[in-house]
Amino acid sequence: MDDAAWAEAGLMLRGVLGYGVFFGVAIACSVNRRAISRRVVLGGIGLQVLAAWLILRFPPVRAVVEAVGRGLVALMDFTREGTIFVFGWLAMEPKSPPAFALTLLPMICVLCALAAGLQYLRVLPWLVAQLAKVTTRVMGVSGAESLSAAANIFLGQTEAPLLIRPWLATLPISGLLAVMIGGMASIAAGVLVVYAVLLGGDDPSAQARFAMHLLAASVMSAPAGLMVAKILWPDEDAVDLRIRTIPPEGVNLIDALCAGTVAGLKLAVNVAAMLIVFTALVALVNHLLAAGPGEWFGLNAWMCAVTGGTSAGLSVQGVLGLVFAPVAWLMGIDSSQVLPAGALLGEKLVLNEFFAYVSLSQPPMTELLGDERAKVILAYALCGFANVASVGIQVGGFSALVPERRADFARLGSRALLGGSLVTCMNACVAGLLVG
Repeated sequence: MDDAAWAEAGLMLRGVLGYGVFFGVAIACSVNRRAISRRVVLGGIGLQVLAAWLILRFPPVRAVVEAVGRGLVALMDFTREGTIFVFGWLAMEPKSPPAFALTLLPMICVLCALAAGLQYLRVLPWLVAQLAKVTTRVMGVSGAESLSAAANIFLGQTEAPLLIRPWLATLPISGLLAVMIGGMASIAAGVLVVYAVLLGGDDPSAQARFAMHLLAASVMSAPAGLMVAKILWPDEDAVDLRIRTIPPEGVNLIDALCAGTVAGLKLAVNVAAMLIVFTALVALVNHLLAAGPGEWFGLNAWMCAVTGGTSAGLSVQGVLGLVFAPVAWLMGIDSSQVLPAGALLGEKLVLNEFFAYVSLSQPPMTELLGDERAKVILAYALCGFANVASVGIQVGGFSALVPERRADFARLGSRALLGGSLVTCMNACVAGLLVG
């Protein structure tokens, strides 16, 4: 083999090592390692890898998922028609300053409305139930947990548990953790297309390709999330394998679409506000770090030298890059790219995945990462709601559904954050092996 082939083999072997390390961390953090089920572990790994291989390497399945990705991206054009109707000339020029607010955020509203409509028509519950049956039969986990995990492929971390709301009060601690990790380890369909458009830029084929990757990551997270949850907190009693669904809410289809639109509006406003505030706060902290400790102790020059010029001075991104560079290395990312990749992983954990995807889609990050492979691996690594803010979102959202279990949700928050982060890292390792 030539040098390039040896280098690629080394990166792939590093991905295998990384998967083993992340798996080992889950084992080390288990509350009862002796109770871990081999069936859950082998079934979870098998379904995770099988889902990735079918979508990325098996032509018939890949073609179907790519077609779904193209269809989701095509929704951008339909959404633009509605945006132009409301905002007129402001939305007609894609390169204008309000392009982000008037192209990506309306897409969240449209997708949330469509998801609510499909849920009312029982299309989404039926599909979720079929996927849940697979994980229940292969892994032996409870029907309620499988149903919630499958729902997270399409719905957000606080919407998916609504499908199992009647059983949340009686789920054991291991079941509650599985539900929480499932939410942390995936993203909602309402933002999936937005991320695909961000990563694909102005190229529709690239947008569809990244939509395929993000769909693959969401599907992989369902069994992987259950596996990691059952490692961190194994089942101690027999589980109920029955798949039971509740009827969708809404008087009629129009009512469901309206409710979905309102939910999408809240999410879009929340995303916009978060991006404005976090971007401003990061810029403020970077200024204080560079003008304060960076200037006083000569850390600006040190940070610039250590990061190879990727950080001009002491900054949040520079510090996060150093802290999370080993994690990026374990995913199989090239050594020359681990610092910017680590900064993105840190941004996702400390801030949120939306902020990190925006950073990944814009220069200078695209120039620092260089090749497509690193961008694809990071697309998987960032594909989850596992961040510090989500702990509060889950505790508050789940406690509203079952107030009597608020204490259980609160004490499981940090463990759910760990589990969700491990799942996305493991997904990135598997993707790195299959994309070559």
